[in-house]
Amino acid sequence: MAARRETGWTYPLALPPAMPAPAGTLASLRRKAGRCRACPLWQQATRTVFGVGAPDADMMLVGEQPGDREDLAGKPFVGPAGALLDRALAAAGLDRGQLYVTNAVKHFKFGLHGKRRLNQRANAREQAICRQWLAAELREVRPTRVLALGAMAAKAAFGPAFRLTAQHGQWLPLPGGVWGMATWHPSAILRSPGERERRLAELTGDLQRFAAGPAR
Repeated sequence: MAARRETGWTYPLALPPAMPAPAGTLASLRRKAGRCRACPLWQQATRTVFGVGAPDADMMLVGEQPGDREDLAGKPFVGPAGALLDRALAAAGLDRGQLYVTNAVKHFKFGLHGKRRLNQRANAREQAICRQWLAAELREVRPTRVLALGAMAAKAAFGPAFRLTAQHGQWLPLPGGVWGMATWHPSAILRSPGERERRLAELTGDLQRFAAGPAR
């Protein structure tokens, strides 16, 4: 697939990247991202976790940042959160093979707890620098629907005032004719055993609305 020209394309998310989106096809962007040294996150990570999926997908899922399993595999949503996401996607009638799935941040950030690597949230500067890759993915895939998974991705899409608890599952227009929605990140559901079934049901319902598309 040839690189798509930026003519006629508008960056759709509320929070812009701190650096210009690199040029190139998805394949070349993946290689360039693998050599990215723009922020310190690469120093801890095993590898860059770039997006995967249909290169011309109408629907894009944007998570937050890779976890331990994703860092080792080099692919997004392959650990326990990925298994829960696949369960919800199947219940919503969505095929992951028809989607493009990525994260707002491409490197695993962690702190050691004994021998375990526990996720740490990328700070605002790290997120802003890393959005150059998300911007390039959006430009190349050009989805018409974007689903933000988790608060980090939701605020990148809709701005810092967005509240996931109150606004998940709602369609919101984004620049460039794109429609956006946010829902729970599967890892947040796994960390909330007392609310797991309710939030899983909400995730599934939101995915069903996302699959159906916005009312015209």
